[in-house]
Amino acid sequence: MGHLTSPPDPATVAGALHRPDGGAGRVDWTLPEEAPIGFVYNGDPFAVMMATPADLEDFALGFSLAEGIIPAPDALLLAKVRRRSDGWELCLAVDPDAADADRLAERRGLEGRSGCGLCGVATLAEASRALPRVGPPPEGVTPATIARAFAALPDHQPLNARTRSVHAAAFCDPTGRIMMAREDVGRHSALDKLIGALARAGLDPRGGFCIMTSRCSVELVQKAARVGVPLLATVSAPTTLALETARRVGLRLAALARPDGVVTFG
Repeated sequence: MGHLTSPPDPATVAGALHRPDGGAGRVDWTLPEEAPIGFVYNGDPFAVMMATPADLEDFALGFSLAEGIIPAPDALLLAKVRRRSDGWELCLAVDPDAADADRLAERRGLEGRSGCGLCGVATLAEASRALPRVGPPPEGVTPATIARAFAALPDHQPLNARTRSVHAAAFCDPTGRIMMAREDVGRHSALDKLIGALARAGLDPRGGFCIMTSRCSVELVQKAARVGVPLLATVSAPTTLALETARRVGLRLAALARPDGVVTFG
């Protein structure tokens, strides 16, 4: 597979700083890169996502798993990362006997923007596909564990430290220790990359929990459930549809939505 694991160097631009007291000054601001990433399965275009062009190997595998295109990592037979003048292309060969042919036939008709995880689906049925049941979180995962993981997350966000404008998704063991993290301008792409990284490292998502710097929208619940994540904790509270979907499949949700503690949703 073509190799691109490190984020491109962010661009630094000059800006004017306007202070509340009326003062002004000049500030240099570092911006993350956002680029179109095309997914091509067995020669057929499937979707174009706007994302940070880094960790593309993880993105290729994680998106394929989280979207239900393949049931297991070994169904992705070959992946090539191609740099194009107008973006990036992930050329993926999947086992036709294992891949979900109906899912591949959907072929999203719209560009998936960095803030959109369900863009381009053609019908309501596609947006609410059946999900597997999820088991309970491992023993020892508590609100204090979740808070501990969030407190440690900034140390695993090097791109956000430079830009202050990208999301992170991290996988934690039952004690709250962060095992792995990925960043992206889009919350759903950060989770895709994390899922792919876990699969490539042979880490079972059922053995811990995930935290994210975003709100909890339904597509994050869907992606987490498809790979067996038992608990998803986000900075902001879930939407009503996200919570309804999570309850239906047994996925636990939590949010760092209050200054005085973690909120869990039964």
